[in-house]
Amino acid sequence: MASPSSYRPAPGSIPTSPGVYRFRDAKGRVIYVGKAKSLRSRLSSYFQDIGNLHPRTASMVTTGASVEWTVVDTEVEALQLEYSWIKEFDPRFNVKYRDDKSYPWLAVTVGEEFPRVMVGRGAKRKGTRYFGPYSHAWAIRETVDLLLRVFPMRSCSNGVFKRSAQIGRPCLLGYIDKCSAPCVGSVTAEEHREIVDDFCDFMGGNTAAFTRRVEREMYAASEALDFEKAARLRDDLGALNRALEKQAVVLGDGTDADVIALAEDPLEVAVQIFYVRGGRIRGQRGWVADRTDEGGTPELVQDFLLQLYGGESDSIPREVLVPALPPDHDVLEELLGERRGSKVAIRVPQRGDKRDLQQTVATNALQALALHKTKRASDLTTRNRALEEIQQALGLDEVPLRIECYDVSNLQGTEVVASMVVFEDGLARKSEYRRFVIRGVDGQNDVASMHEVITRRFRRLLDEQARSETVATDSGPMLIDPDTGRPRKFAYAPSLVVVDGGPPQVAAAQQALAELGLNDIPVCGLAKRLEEVWLPGEEDPVIMARTSEGLYLLQRIRDEAHRFAITHHRGRRSKSMVESMLDDVPGLGEVRRKTLLKHFGSLKKLREAEADQIALVPGIGPRTATAIKDAVAKADATRKTAPREPAVNTATGEILEDD
Repeated sequence: MASPSSYRPAPGSIPTSPGVYRFRDAKGRVIYVGKAKSLRSRLSSYFQDIGNLHPRTASMVTTGASVEWTVVDTEVEALQLEYSWIKEFDPRFNVKYRDDKSYPWLAVTVGEEFPRVMVGRGAKRKGTRYFGPYSHAWAIRETVDLLLRVFPMRSCSNGVFKRSAQIGRPCLLGYIDKCSAPCVGSVTAEEHREIVDDFCDFMGGNTAAFTRRVEREMYAASEALDFEKAARLRDDLGALNRALEKQAVVLGDGTDADVIALAEDPLEVAVQIFYVRGGRIRGQRGWVADRTDEGGTPELVQDFLLQLYGGESDSIPREVLVPALPPDHDVLEELLGERRGSKVAIRVPQRGDKRDLQQTVATNALQALALHKTKRASDLTTRNRALEEIQQALGLDEVPLRIECYDVSNLQGTEVVASMVVFEDGLARKSEYRRFVIRGVDGQNDVASMHEVITRRFRRLLDEQARSETVATDSGPMLIDPDTGRPRKFAYAPSLVVVDGGPPQVAAAQQALAELGLNDIPVCGLAKRLEEVWLPGEEDPVIMARTSEGLYLLQRIRDEAHRFAITHHRGRRSKSMVESMLDDVPGLGEVRRKTLLKHFGSLKKLREAEADQIALVPGIGPRTATAIKDAVAKADATRKTAPREPAVNTATGEILEDD
């Protein structure tokens, strides 16, 4: 890796103008493209002390070997050039949004003499107008089938079209009036083009005009006593309405908008977009990308909008609803307005239907990210690569087939608990999960708590091994309990112990193992802030690549341990608070308190419940329910007036002030 100082531009040589810059590696490949209002200010930030840079940025500048820039006149030109270069060079450190699945498009080949409507997937082609994308191909095929009776345009392949023209007889669709049969000259090219234009207008959102026109023609035919034509138009109107029913109205004002939402974690980001035209959802699409820079949600939104609309001017709507405004949203609005040919607004919805719709899109994004992670975690090849990367990064003697992770959870030193989660072959082994209640530590001391939980877990390991050896067979110690047929608890030694935390927690875990005489079990810690991997006795952390499958697996294990610990802690906290609040309620013993907590599930729901709802709990009458409600209200009032203890940063000892 090169030192950034080896290729740092000379002082004063970088202009202060807006522009676009490129970092190249030693082989001349472009690895990152960015834009800046002031090139000097932006580029200077990359050439500071490596320790002050975000790990992703540090990895980029140490991979680079040179930097170059291009000055432009305006920020809009900078955006355009940035998009062009990202598309041309495909830099490894820029965010790349990949479709999380292949979505079907409705395509009309308007460039042909006799345009054809079809459903397809993949990249767009010139001379074709696209609608969608849609969630399911079968849904759009049903819609097209309904609309062909109203707009009888060509839908057959080139081979069928040419064969029908040669034999002078249309295909079946021509006989059932779902095609105007231009192949045999039933309509001219101009007449067929009018049908195609009407179809495209209808799919583009101009639906009301067509339904009103068909209604007028139907009533006119009825008044003229042409009941056969009126019946046919009635069926056409029904087909139009059924096609519209498949597209739910979500915005009553008939808005044309793209609604965008993101779901993020430190390693990946999922994006979902709903295409709303005429107030109806016309399509949906999703992407998943690895996070390769330190930008937050606004920067991710800007990168996404630039990639989404950079090469497509016909799909830019009048309004783009986003979860956070991009840093240069006014410049981006100007760029999109130039491409669309009219004003484009980028907004964050605050209330009403648009806000509700964006929350729906956000839910889809969360589900897409979870599904992506599930697929990624379940892939055997990916899991093997992740375990091998962990082995190499930590210098282990063997691949860590069994990994145990520990986390401590508490609230200002109360109800201190810990969790142990187990992953075998890269997959969660939930039957092996364990919970611990910390008893030997007073107050908030995560380091001492970690020492206790590691000591207790591995003392059990030694006890189980000692018992197994007393009944050992020729094949070795018995790890299966002969009485129950189940594995002995804590009988398996892990290949790697992971703790949630930095050097103090790692040192505590290593000391606990050493005190038990276990010196052959490797230990590491994963610090959440910068995703650094710490080893015992090492001054510097192990920095794994942000796109590393090994880091992804360690992060997933750590997050699972944190989730398991938090769940245990919340349960104990709710139980203890309910018990303390209800101690003075007459006639309410331990059994009824447990029934009460089990019925409502949490202290929050008990607080929100009314007396008549509490009275529905088995064993709780109206009088007792009223007493419980009064006790909860009294406890809430006491809690609100009581002075709060200051929050403390356990890593630095700093007292955190309230805003």
